[in-house]
Amino acid sequence: MRVPPYSWLFFLRPRHVAQGLERARAANIVEVVPNLWQLGLGVLRGWHRLLARPETFGECEDHPVRGTLRARLLRHKAIRLPFLLAERAVAPLDFTGLLSSRDRVIRHLLGAHHDGERQFIYDLELLQIHPGGLEELVARVDEVVQQDTPRTRWLRDLVVFEGYHEELQCVARRAVRDGVNPSADALGDPDLSFAAYLRWCASQPSTPSETFRALASGRYHLGQGLRA
Repeated sequence: MRVPPYSWLFFLRPRHVAQGLERARAANIVEVVPNLWQLGLGVLRGWHRLLARPETFGECEDHPVRGTLRARLLRHKAIRLPFLLAERAVAPLDFTGLLSSRDRVIRHLLGAHHDGERQFIYDLELLQIHPGGLEELVARVDEVVQQDTPRTRWLRDLVVFEGYHEELQCVARRAVRDGVNPSADALGDPDLSFAAYLRWCASQPSTPSETFRALASGRYHLGQGLRA
């Protein structure tokens, strides 16, 4: 895939991102892979989501906060963020996930809270482009669930909410056994599915000039993308 100069507007390492797209193509994640401009529009969508819908990150509706003092403090996102960064569990400059190594994606799943199975799907699909990624995830989440060490206690507190790693363990084991099978609603939601995200990107204007014309005509919105 050719790496045009404008790619540097969106990506720290555009050639690495392009290689990730090629791996997604080879893994048959989607039928049509977006180009780097379209993927860049996906990055803008991610920033819009972070600013306009921050409640969609790091919250939990179904489980209580762990009873430890550390978890109660980390419940506050402003306090939690520096520790997530130090743990390399979040990558603020990689909204696609394509810059992240297999280890970085697994660190993200182990240390950054996802609200249930629906929010695991994106990263589980992303791990499919890394050979052995799902199997390594199972081995590492098994350690957190089965061992009681300072490290595993830290990871349990870092995700804040009770039952997180047990749910991740169950979903990851099923993904290894049966494949990653998103629900119908996740398959159509680019917030939840890596495949849906790539399809959304591929449906956007393919060049800067097309995008500017769509903006001028009112057919393109940063948070929603191209309107019919």
